[in-house]
Amino acid sequence: MKKYVALLALGAVALMSVSAKAEVSELRVPLGAGGFGFLPLYMMKKYELVEKEAAKSGLKLTVNWAKIGGPSVMNDALLSGSADFISAGPPSFLILWDRTKGKGDVKGVAAMSTMPMYLNTRAEHLKKLDDIKQGDKIAVTAVKVSIPAIIMQMYAKQKNGDGKVFEYDPYTVSMTHPDGVIAMLSGNKQITAHYTSPPFAQRERKEADIRTIQTTNDVMGGAQTFTMISTTTKFHDANPKAYAAFVGALKESFAMIKKDKKAAAQVLLDSMGGKGWTIDELSKILDEPEIYYTTKPEGVMKYASFMHSIGSLKTEPASLKDLFFDAGALGGGN
Repeated sequence: MKKYVALLALGAVALMSVSAKAEVSELRVPLGAGGFGFLPLYMMKKYELVEKEAAKSGLKLTVNWAKIGGPSVMNDALLSGSADFISAGPPSFLILWDRTKGKGDVKGVAAMSTMPMYLNTRAEHLKKLDDIKQGDKIAVTAVKVSIPAIIMQMYAKQKNGDGKVFEYDPYTVSMTHPDGVIAMLSGNKQITAHYTSPPFAQRERKEADIRTIQTTNDVMGGAQTFTMISTTTKFHDANPKAYAAFVGALKESFAMIKKDKKAAAQVLLDSMGGKGWTIDELSKILDEPEIYYTTKPEGVMKYASFMHSIGSLKTEPASLKDLFFDAGALGGGN
């Protein structure tokens, strides 16, 4: 009996040892498409905020920050197991949440940034989106699933009804924010307009003949989450310390940006190659009241309701509790 008890004790110790080692020692986090929407990730990378948060709980953790972005690429990275956390806009997240229910169960961790996107053009015939014509092309980060793609579908429904929801889809082409800026500034005849985010939109509007004809806030009727963080239920459940460290670091990055916007602007400028902007210009954009960082989701349920109504989502979430691991800890939201 004593030998049996001893074996059980050894087994328990072994299980405890396995459990203690179950947490990952390296996080894999893509840095995203760039710009202000992903600034917190660059702050976390620069100041090793995740590693410091993990150390508080006794977890030794490193972070592999991959330089990839775009909704489709991000989703593929998470589903293939090559990323642990990804950042993307609410439409991309909602599609992933819907498609992985019961087979991966991707859920939201927190919102990350709130800011509008801007539809910029230099085409004389485009006074509003309705003026688009055959041959025009609008650059977006991803057709069908990006924020601009969904926003233009919303706008089409608002203006022309259910039967016209997808009328602007054929005019969109996938392009990274930086490539879209290059196309706009170079006068690329193939790109008529660019639906982009800060500071890329502001950079384009430095040119005298480039103007904004629509913003996402116009269509949504107010502020909305621009980027948010998600992961799989498997990762969330198996790595509570790493998960908590990432969330803690995310919140710390918000506080750092708010406290010293010039330092944050320097981090952003460095991420963009150190060219095209001054620190004062970037910090001034950070001062715009429509641009801020919060874990609180905004407008996510409005996206979900619309996307379900047009068939982009099979399942309509009843509340944020369906979408986020810990919705109650995010400061409310909608």
